[in-house]
Amino acid sequence: MTVSKSYWVFTGTYTRPPSKSKGIYIHRFDSVMGTLTAVGEASGVVNPSFLAIHPNARFLYACAEIAEKDNTSGGAVTAYAIDRSKGVLTQLNTQPTRSAGPCHLVVDLTGRNLIVANYHGGAVTVLPVKDDGSLGAASDFHQHDGPAKVDPKRQDRAHAHSATLSPDNKFVFIADLGRDEVITYKLDAGAGKLSRGGAVKTAPGAGPRHFDFHPNGRYAYVINELGNTVTAFNYNQTTGALTEIQTVPTLPAGWAGSNTTADVHVHPNGLWLYGSNRGHHSIAMFSVDQATGRLTSLGNEPTNGKTPRNFAIDPTGQWLLAANQDSDSIVTFRIDQATGRLHASGAVTAVPMPVCLEFLSER
Repeated sequence: MTVSKSYWVFTGTYTRPPSKSKGIYIHRFDSVMGTLTAVGEASGVVNPSFLAIHPNARFLYACAEIAEKDNTSGGAVTAYAIDRSKGVLTQLNTQPTRSAGPCHLVVDLTGRNLIVANYHGGAVTVLPVKDDGSLGAASDFHQHDGPAKVDPKRQDRAHAHSATLSPDNKFVFIADLGRDEVITYKLDAGAGKLSRGGAVKTAPGAGPRHFDFHPNGRYAYVINELGNTVTAFNYNQTTGALTEIQTVPTLPAGWAGSNTTADVHVHPNGLWLYGSNRGHHSIAMFSVDQATGRLTSLGNEPTNGKTPRNFAIDPTGQWLLAANQDSDSIVTFRIDQATGRLHASGAVTAVPMPVCLEFLSER
């Protein structure tokens, strides 16, 4: 008999009209059946879009993706304590990011710092994490300047779109859509400081958005929102430098509709990579050459909904959950363990305007 393994799934959402969202939604996920069961929600924060869980699994952090907080320009991040026995979130405090539209965040592996990418303000903020999980005032702040302007509407200024840690916790990588760059920062976790290093350029107008590492730590991948592509890199673990390997499309040949990409994840086994298309409403599937890091398309799987802004692979590697923002649904797919291809399981969960999914073991 197979023993069920349960996880909590926390879903960040947009609460802006026409959404009827109350905030962060909590479900229990059965990794044998691939099903979600509603547990509750945490309300009181406007647009708690992207989420990050502390390495000690006791705290969760949510971006308040807004332009102003308490009559002060800029967004904020809210800290929560997690009751892992019940899946309940208790709000601890909120700290401003000093920049508008915080849209992505990550806790460094020491658990001392939260690094936030602010999309509308085009800046990076470091917030100290206290022993009780609450957040202190910003310990560091870096403003990006000089947008690429290849796309005058979307690249009018810098747009820091994601913050990703290197596997060894030495570097932070910021994908800046407005600058067509992935920028490297060296992290001083003890001081809560970032020192800017180099940057790698994407193709003009590509608009890099989200970034992920291969489990072997030698390759990294960025999904380009405006270019509808994924770029593979070799990663230098000593210097933090990225060197392009290849760039591949996320859309089928000949498809000519309007589309922007969103999220990218490498499977835990390192054999496959997935990226989401908004417009084509699909997950692009790729195999990963383990010797070179190069990608080969496996095709596209419809997400059975609209605008898959984010998706997540469950910790067992058997399931992929797609968050369809504009159809208010989370759709579950089984991952073929031999081929990496996705197959809809038939499980569809209603959640208003879902943006981000985070898994946490129930115990």
